[in-house]
Amino acid sequence: MKLRLTFLAAVSCLLYAGCTSLKSNSEDLVQQELPASALQPVGRYQVNNAQNLELITSAAHVGFSFEGREAKVVASASYAGAHSYFQYELDGEYQKRVRISGLNDTVVITAPSAGKHTVWVYKTTEAHTGPLVIQKVVGANVKPLIRPNAPLIEFIGNSITCGAAADPSEVPCGTGEYHDQHNAYQAYGPRVARAVKANFILSSVSGYGAYRNWNNNGPTLPEVYEKIDLQGKTTQRWDFAKFTPAIVSIALGTNDFSDGDGKTPRLPFDSARFVNAYVGFVKDVKSKYPKAQIALMSSSMMNGPRKQTLENCLTAVKKQIDTAYPSAKPVALHFFKPMQASGCTGHPSVAEHGVMAAELEPFFKSLL
Repeated sequence: MKLRLTFLAAVSCLLYAGCTSLKSNSEDLVQQELPASALQPVGRYQVNNAQNLELITSAAHVGFSFEGREAKVVASASYAGAHSYFQYELDGEYQKRVRISGLNDTVVITAPSAGKHTVWVYKTTEAHTGPLVIQKVVGANVKPLIRPNAPLIEFIGNSITCGAAADPSEVPCGTGEYHDQHNAYQAYGPRVARAVKANFILSSVSGYGAYRNWNNNGPTLPEVYEKIDLQGKTTQRWDFAKFTPAIVSIALGTNDFSDGDGKTPRLPFDSARFVNAYVGFVKDVKSKYPKAQIALMSSSMMNGPRKQTLENCLTAVKKQIDTAYPSAKPVALHFFKPMQASGCTGHPSVAEHGVMAAELEPFFKSLL
């Protein structure tokens, strides 16, 4: 009987497109190789010349199911000697952050019991640290998962939206590399989306602003938004037809107000330039997603007069957009409560992202 079941499982595998049979394990479950190109990513991505899947933006994710007690994810950093991270859920429960080193790293995902299991893998770091490359998934009866049928929220922003500098639990602040303290899964956007049962993508880059960046004049987020990896030198464009968000949340301004690095000349903040750049960017977003609800957010890292100035500017942006699109849904605004961020370099910590998400949950529920 076992021989017959194994034979039938092997036949089933051959019938499944892109699946390769391997030797059976001790449970007589036929192991399969699912190529990464068969996965269904959410977030910015591309399939490279080697037919591997490159997850590009923060929290870009893929899902798969398997049977038995374990599955393996074969992944790579962007180049030899580099490292990246991913985080994963097993059967709907968050597990941990995993470091991916070099060009061929195998991560074993172990389930507490036999049976069918689901896994969602999320890129932890952001676009400018290079892609997380998924080569294949190995497991018994492994199949790709498709994102649930739910509204999609796109979160546009800077390092806060990326979940940058939020998690020093493994690499202390001030040590390692910049992305060693990233935690995109626990950033406010993904947490809000999970709370309101929505899908999400993040289009965010550390240091970027609406009309200038934290220590230079550009390229700014509006200037790189159409690039697949949100990088100025890239020529490849992102295909905005791949996803259609119901809500586009934009949280820019922290870096426009920055005093810079003390080395590059820095003019005082220019409210008019900020508002004009922001209005132009919102119009660009609306040209891509004409039916999407636009939501503008202030900064949790700003307090005092700068916080008030930013809120005044966002109110002016809303007024201009609402006037320009009288038949569209009015722009929604959310101004964060004051926060003394305690993460690395003054960023919100993982716990503080939780506070932000809890504050935002009723706001996004009202929009959905």
